[in-house]
Amino acid sequence: MSNNFNRPIRVLVAKVGLDGHDRGARIIATSLRDAGMEVIYTGLRQTPEMVVNTALQEDVDAIGISILSGAHMTVFPRILKLIKEKQMDDVLVTGGGIIPNDDMIALKEQGVGELFPPGTNTQDIVKYITDWVHQHRNF
Repeated sequence: MSNNFNRPIRVLVAKVGLDGHDRGARIIATSLRDAGMEVIYTGLRQTPEMVVNTALQEDVDAIGISILSGAHMTVFPRILKLIKEKQMDDVLVTGGGIIPNDDMIALKEQGVGELFPPGTNTQDIVKYITDWVHQHRNF
């Protein structure tokens, strides 16, 4: 998907915590790249601080967190807090993995964007990020 901006949409894809399974994150990163986005994949065992610092340095439009460890109710709020502290309020925080529906609702109420369960069509994720960036980011 192309955009009307001067540069491609930039997305940071990260695995936070001790979760060592990154197949889904790599599939999403590849799908975003194939759609014309610039993707920064941080690899495994990142901390929320590492993710937000990298996002700031790389001037990303969106952060995608892949989480299977059950720590989503700690990780996402911490990332949101750090983003506010660094005045990065125009950066989308989204993600996916094994997150119960009730927790997805609670995280969205805190400011997390759409959350995607395993098996989501990657084109739905590409469209969501593209649409969000077009609506919220000024280039």
